[in-house]
Amino acid sequence: MILNREAVNAMLDFAGTLQEELVAIRRDLHQHPELLYSTDRTASIVAQLLKEWGIDVTTGVGPHFGKGVVGVLRGRLEGGRTILLRADMDALPITEQNDVDYRSHIDGIMHACGHDAHTAMLLGAAKTLAAYRESFAGEVRFVFQPAEEGALPSPLDGRLLSGGRDMIDAGILDGVDRCYALHVWPELAAGTIGIHPHYAMAASSHFHVTFHGKNGHHSTPHLAVDAIQMTASYIAAVNGLMANGVDPKEQAVLAFGTVRAGTVINAIAEQSVINGTFRAFSKSTVAAITDGLDRHARAAALSYGGSYEIALREGIAVVNDSEAVDEVVQAGTAVLGEENVLKQHTPSLAGEDFGWYLDRVPGAFILLGCRDEAVGNQEGLHHPRFNLDEAILVHGTRLLVQLAAGS
Repeated sequence: MILNREAVNAMLDFAGTLQEELVAIRRDLHQHPELLYSTDRTASIVAQLLKEWGIDVTTGVGPHFGKGVVGVLRGRLEGGRTILLRADMDALPITEQNDVDYRSHIDGIMHACGHDAHTAMLLGAAKTLAAYRESFAGEVRFVFQPAEEGALPSPLDGRLLSGGRDMIDAGILDGVDRCYALHVWPELAAGTIGIHPHYAMAASSHFHVTFHGKNGHHSTPHLAVDAIQMTASYIAAVNGLMANGVDPKEQAVLAFGTVRAGTVINAIAEQSVINGTFRAFSKSTVAAITDGLDRHARAAALSYGGSYEIALREGIAVVNDSEAVDEVVQAGTAVLGEENVLKQHTPSLAGEDFGWYLDRVPGAFILLGCRDEAVGNQEGLHHPRFNLDEAILVHGTRLLVQLAAGS
């Protein structure tokens, strides 16, 4: 809790002086994007800045991959809650098409989802709160997470894990009362925020299925086991699962993304690999689809005399807590004005692994408008020309400060 409103205003004013510094940080990260868990450069910059500001820093967070950074700041006043603020650090395997002087220096990789801005804004909040630690109570945890955009098999147990789950396994949520994250959102104008009252995003799950058969010549198909036939059967069965095996009152969508099979035109394929994603909201629907994907893969393999392997990255819906939503509305009103706090009523079918945080600790996921058509920033997330209005860096910083210390 803040001692008085003057202290809150002083913090927000301080954050307003950081614009040039935040732009410089964001542009440096934008020029040097890193994928998934390969975020060593970004993590080292984050850790160094947090240490300079007198924040307790732990690096190498996560028992599986050890790439996260956590800063802990304790206010000097008595009492208070423990608030966790999270930013993601990883980029995407996309070739940037923006003609800007800070475009990506790494061919085939760019920050097409705004994680460079997320990291810069959380650093801005950390610097601000560290400068005013005498004026608030409680603890703030600044969590900088790798691998939000995907998952890799754990070297410990083989599970496909995103960065959020790795860091949660490290105990970062222990003792946390509230957790918040924000995401730049080109569907909303710069200077506004959006907040969903309950469901914000769907559970986005990835699946990877490999069918193993036996190679052979087209003239003797009876001596071979056709992996392509298994795949074709599987696709039909899974489409049937989505049509008939999912409660029609539940929102869910599944799509196949890639299929790789065969080597030559006149040989039966020995192996086929099929990948895709599905999105749903309720845990029961996610479980039903997950079970069906495995069950139909087993049936397709057995029916043709082959075998299969399946790997899944389990997703979870992003579900906001009602009290935390109220706090976001109050904080957003204080920082941006009531007219710029927009209630969102249709959840997105996009996915976000912040849902794993919200499944364990009450909190909220906030959409930060970043569109400014006047300067050409209007492309969607994951687009090779995605960019954002950098004026929002101060907006996001102030909002995080208000949530951490002013609510």
